Amino acid sequence: MDYLWSALIGYLLGSISSGLLLVKWVCGIDIRDYGSHNIGATNVFRTVGARMASFVLLGDLLKGVLALYMVNHFVSGELPVLLVCAVAAIAGHSFSWMCGFKGGKGVATGLGILLYLMPEVALFSLTIWLATVFVTRYVSLGSILAAIAAPLSAWYLGYDWRLVVFVSLCAIMVVARHYQNILRLKNGTESKIRQGHLKK
Repeated sequence: MDYLWSALIGYLLGSISSGLLLVKWVCGIDIRDYGSHNIGATNVFRTVGARMASFVLLGDLLKGVLALYMVNHFVSGELPVLLVCAVAAIAGHSFSWMCGFKGGKGVATGLGILLYLMPEVALFSLTIWLATVFVTRYVSLGSILAAIAAPLSAWYLGYDWRLVVFVSLCAIMVVARHYQNILRLKNGTESKIRQGHLKK
């Protein structure tokens, strides 16, 4: 029963679309109609600016943290139960019922989960992401490199093998969901991050 509650809490909280809700409430638009049509912070940044993007990023990050906190304190603190919650939260973000079972790529929610379960790994991956985006201006490349760095750092720091396997699978998922971005990076057609306003 603990696993069922864990999965339910993770999926329902993960499904809350910060990008869809916040942009609609504050700006009166559906972010899916603009830019890359993605609900994530990058598309929000390009469409309505940095302030709203920061709130979306924080919301997507915190729902991963909140899901694990609730399961840890009200269901079970056992690692397998927490990992079920983590997987469900990422699945909820990526296949949200609020968005017709579509969603984002799970990077921000995954970072929130890492912050809760493996804070050192989260900080290392965040540093990789920030450095890459600062130098190249490619958010997708930063996300890909940060995802690859996460399992390597988890293994190096000696985390439980189950956590290493979990973060490795998450990294594979993140890279796979960036397949089109990888093709555009290879062809030199990937968009660099640039703040914009209501560009369809």
